[in-house]
Amino acid sequence: MYKIAVLGDRDSVLGFKALGLDTFPVEEAEEARHTLHRLAKEEYAIVYVTEQLAQSIQTEIDRYKTSVTPAVILIPGKTGSLGLGAQALQSAVERAVGADIG
Repeated sequence: MYKIAVLGDRDSVLGFKALGLDTFPVEEAEEARHTLHRLAKEEYAIVYVTEQLAQSIQTEIDRYKTSVTPAVILIPGKTGSLGLGAQALQSAVERAVGADIG
């Protein structure tokens, strides 16, 4: 059975634990890279990553854009949205339909 993970700073991810999601608090980009790759190998279908952390590991996130699993989805962190998640969603829609529908 596939699982769902949340990756980011401690304050941003711990609330997701109450929802039954697996949380992985990380502070350093290198630790986040290793954790993301490990989660991809451990049958996680969805990995939510805070936008603040995603900025420092964008290359690794890009590796999974064309993979079936895990789906890496950017979410706002404790400091609010940076707009990266919305940009990623718009880009995915453009690829899917072949045009900018916004």
